[in-house]
Parts: sequence; C-alpha cells; structure tokens
Amino acid sequence: LLLIFQALVLCQVYPQSYDKNSTEVKFSSLLSLINQYYMDSTDLPKLTETAIKSMLKELDPHSVYIPKNDVEKTNEQLAGSFDGIGITYQVFHDSLLVIAVTAGGPSEKAGILSGDRIVTIDGEPASGKKLDENFIYAHLRGKKGTKVTVGIKRYGIAGIQDYTITRDKIPTNTVVAAYMLDEKTGYIRLTRFASPSTHEFTDAMKKLEEQGMENLIFDLRGNSGGYMNVAIDIANEFLPDNKMIVYTKGLRSPVQEYKSNGSGSFKQGRLVVLIDEGSASASEIVSGAVQDWDRALIIGRRSYGKGLVQKPYYLPDGSMVRLTTARYYTPSGRCIQRPYDEGAEKYYKEMNRRIKHGELINADSIRFPDSLKFATPAGRVVYGGGGIMPDIFLAVDSSYQTNYFNELVRKGIINEFCMSYIDRNRSFLKKTYPDGDSFLNNFIVDEKLIADLIALAEKKDLKKDEKQLEKSTHYLAYYIKSQIARSLYDVQVSQQAMNVIDPVVLRAEEVIKSGIEFKRLSMQ
Repeated sequence: LLLIFQALVLCQVYPQSYDKNSTEVKFSSLLSLINQYYMDSTDLPKLTETAIKSMLKELDPHSVYIPKNDVEKTNEQLAGSFDGIGITYQVFHDSLLVIAVTAGGPSEKAGILSGDRIVTIDGEPASGKKLDENFIYAHLRGKKGTKVTVGIKRYGIAGIQDYTITRDKIPTNTVVAAYMLDEKTGYIRLTRFASPSTHEFTDAMKKLEEQGMENLIFDLRGNSGGYMNVAIDIANEFLPDNKMIVYTKGLRSPVQEYKSNGSGSFKQGRLVVLIDEGSASASEIVSGAVQDWDRALIIGRRSYGKGLVQKPYYLPDGSMVRLTTARYYTPSGRCIQRPYDEGAEKYYKEMNRRIKHGELINADSIRFPDSLKFATPAGRVVYGGGGIMPDIFLAVDSSYQTNYFNELVRKGIINEFCMSYIDRNRSFLKKTYPDGDSFLNNFIVDEKLIADLIALAEKKDLKKDEKQLEKSTHYLAYYIKSQIARSLYDVQVSQQAMNVIDPVVLRAEEVIKSGIEFKRLSMQ
C-alpha cells in the first residue's frame, strides 16, 4: 500500500518544494496507525483507492484513477481491437440476440448468423436476470486462441445447436460511415479518436476521392475524443505545410508545438465540420485547428469544452492514473477548456445549465468574455474558454420531440418492435433488399408498420396520443427504418437512413452547394 502511494510521488520528473513530513510520510503514518490501532477490521486497499480518488478530485475533473480490473476495458475503447468472438449483440426478451457478425471474424467462420439466439455458453444457461454486461463480458471475451462453445436457437430450426468458436482479435471501427451524399460531396462520421482511426480515416478519404469527392462533411457530433496524436494526424489531412495544429504547455510540461507537414490529401475543397455539445477533446483540436486557419466552416452547437491533456501512469498493482499534465491551445492561442473552479459536481452539470439557459436552441444565450476573444487570418472572431463555437449555429431539432415518442424510445418499445419484425421477416428482407442501397431506396415504413408499433406500445401500457403521434410520425418512420437497417446491414446504412432528414447534414449540404459562406471568409 505504501509503495502504491509512493509511486505517485516518485514518478514525478521535477523536484517538488514541500516538506515530505507533511505529505507522503504523513499519509504513510496514517495508514500504519489505522492498520495497527483502529478498533475494527479495515479494508486498507479500499481506503487507499478512496484516498487516491479524493486527491485527484482536488486537481481537475479529468484526472482519474482506474482500478486494475477496469484498465483492460478502458484501454480497449482506444486500442481499436479486443479479443472475442466477433458479434454485435443485444439482450432481447432476457436472451442474447446476435444482431450482426463481424465479417471474417470467429463467429462468422464458425457459422453463427444474424438473428441467432445464444441460449447457453459452455453449457451454462445464458438468459434471465443474470444476463448483464458483466456476465456477457466474462463469458464471451477471452484471450486469442481460446475456445468457447455456444448453444444457438435459430429461427425455423428445432432444438439447440452447439457451435465452438475460437476467439481472435476483433477490430472496432471508429469511422462508422463514409459515403457520397451526391456526385461531389462526401460524408464521413468518426465516433472516437482511437489507435486505428488515422488509417480508417485516410482509407475512407481515398475511397471517396476515387468516387469523385471534391467537398467533405466531417461529422464529429458526439465524438468525446481520444488520442491527441490521432487528432493531429487527421487535422494534418486538411492543412497546408507548416501550419500550427495545436500546442500544449503545463507547469512541468514544456511547450510542445505540433504542425502540419503538407502531406494531407484534402488541403483544397470545401470542408464542413459538424460538432455539438458531445464533441470534446480531440474533436475540439481538429475543429479548432481548421476553424482558426479558415480552412473549414463549423456547423452545429457549441462543443463540450475540454482542453486538458491526460497521460496514463501505471501504479505497481496494475491500476492506472490518467493525470492531467498540460493544457492544449488551438493555433490562435485559444484554450477551450471551460472553467472547473467551482468543483467537479457543477462542472459535470454543465449540460443541465446549457439547457436551462436555452443554449441548445438559441445562440444568443451563449456568452463569451471579451478577454477570451481571438481572430482568424480571415478576420472572423473566435473565442476560448468554453468549447468551440460553430460558425453556423443550429438548434436542437425539436420538430418531432414529444413525450409519446420519447417514451417509445425510453421504454425500448421501438427497439423491441424492430427486433421482432426482423426476426419474423429476416429471409424475406434479405431476399427483397440484398444490400443497403436497395433497402434505402425501396423500403418504406408504411402506415401498417407504424400501426403495429402503436399496438405493441398499448400492450406495454403506453397509451396512444393522437396529437403527439401526428407530430412525430414523419421522424418516427425514418427512425424505425434506421433501426431495421442497423440490424440488417451495418451502422453506415443506419446513418444514411437518418441523414436524409437530419437538419444539420442538410444545412451543411446547402452551405457547400451555395458557397456563399466560404467566399465571405475568403477561404475558397
């Protein structure tokens, strides 16, 4: 326990000017006193972890402690791959439903199909209340080369069939959609900045350029960030040589500058970046860089506002501390980190404050102090200290928002309806719509399908509201189509189905086609 605490101190690069008797010796003495004299038995490892978490809370909201058991899961999110069987699944009616199998992955090789239900794992029942994420993770994940036997119940086939699957590396894609919106405009959506993201992004760009892409809509909405070096690599794709992308500095971290090298593949052409209140960290590095150099128009809503750099440090027991070591700054000198001096609790309630103040529906509700005002080479005003403010603000789309629609989603009724519909009609759907394009062009959510959904909702004690349903019906139809597309094909087809009516994407297309805003900023 003392080694764990001392590691926090000894790993520092620079000497500290403080009295050790009032810090590490004091802490060590307290642990020793508790261990020797406290009246009841104690869990010293737990006390130590609590102390570490409390210390980090005193620093900033993004310095965090990760217990040993959670390190692997946390790293997987950014590593871009994990060891497993290669399925997308969902817990449906207390059973494990296979939504999709990874192409070329272990499950596909073993013969698992979309729509299969996994009812046993290594002979153990996989159903009921115990079927949660921890159970699934513990039973299906495992080291590459190890085997797992699953019992499959397949629609139309009596009994349970056993399949033995050899686990392998499973890639997790971060570019979930890359396609042409029209003959000249491409669309790419990136969900996080993980290890393989640069390669995925450049591959997507190459594919779209081969299809004639001259303009790009780059969707970073909801992208909470990831590796800073990946953000730098992707920003580099848009900028000419020797342009500052980002620089970092901290009390014990010398200034480090990161500039473009001129090797990017999309240094010309109209570029629009989409952001919202969920776009953070690495997303803000990219959008800040292209905004500061007048390379792109930013459309959407004000981003999250995280301008701090974390580095991982392992502790002796295998746990990890992600410690904030520096702030990062956009090329104009903006630090977009929003204030956190009033405590972590208020910091994490920022979205509630934005909603209360009307910031998601009215740009005039957003206030930036003049002291944080900066200017780009083209003369447009940008601000630091609270995220990236878009050039074109678009409010949250509330045209379809009703309590009735929200309850359909919240109670999982739409999801259950779509899963059951696919389960009953999978063969017909696959035969009629053999690929995503044929589905997008020809599948229609008609009145009968919506009526069947409403009937299911009433069985689930959600009473039909005619007025609210009328307001939501248009969006609901596309939402159902998107959910079916996701299970039948992949995330890209699902995204395409929703982009057809997405006001932010439609506005971006309009801006690119008109070119007026680009000319006004002397960018193209």
